[in-house]
Amino acid sequence: MIKLKSPENIAAMQRAGRLAGEVREAVKAYAKVGMTTRELDLYARKIIKKGGAEPSFLGYNGYPANICISVNEEVVHGIPGDRVLMDGDLVSIDIGTYLGGFHGDTADSFVVGKANPEAEDLIAATRESFFVGLELCVPGNKIGDIGHAIQEYVEDHGYSVVRALTGHGIGRKLHEDPAVPNYGRKHTGDVLRPGMTIAIEPMVNAGTHRVYVLDNDWTIVSADGRLSAHYEHTVAITEGAPLILTKCD
Repeated sequence: MIKLKSPENIAAMQRAGRLAGEVREAVKAYAKVGMTTRELDLYARKIIKKGGAEPSFLGYNGYPANICISVNEEVVHGIPGDRVLMDGDLVSIDIGTYLGGFHGDTADSFVVGKANPEAEDLIAATRESFFVGLELCVPGNKIGDIGHAIQEYVEDHGYSVVRALTGHGIGRKLHEDPAVPNYGRKHTGDVLRPGMTIAIEPMVNAGTHRVYVLDNDWTIVSADGRLSAHYEHTVAITEGAPLILTKCD
């Protein structure tokens, strides 16, 4: 069941979301070649705790870290550890914060060290596909309109949208109804209504859309080993333009 949020709820979600956005930008600025992904995870935790929040992901269905860090062919749910970041790596960070009874959820991808044009082009298309989908986030449109717009943009740029994973509703729980696929047909799915809060998160592969799960039962990788990028914001549907809750500016 979709849970509509009051203006007060959305304001509280914006506080959680702003912190998630601040963590996202801080981790991106902190990341350097030679660091381990665990170092980034612990840095993120420090900022989350300093902000008076808890990491949404830690312990969620047994997840063992504070944030998700996925590198190169890893799509999502990469577990931080001893992996050392190398020149030109594509790094995706997914961050959740729980503050004041609500969650914020955001993700971005970036390149560490020397330029990597292949990765940077993929990242740019992934980010832009989010904003193409965001334009459809107005009352009366449907969930399928968002996914169709994202898929069309991604495929027009020669990439593929991961189908095994979707965005989701969000609020007092990290994952709520409805599912928000990054693919699909226009005019299908739930009708968008003011008070809906959703996490829109294109996951885009350079090659095939197919993925599989590693033996750690968490990390999802592209089936052909090619690069993958991820971009996400928590968004509120309003009477007018959509409101991004995980901005930090």
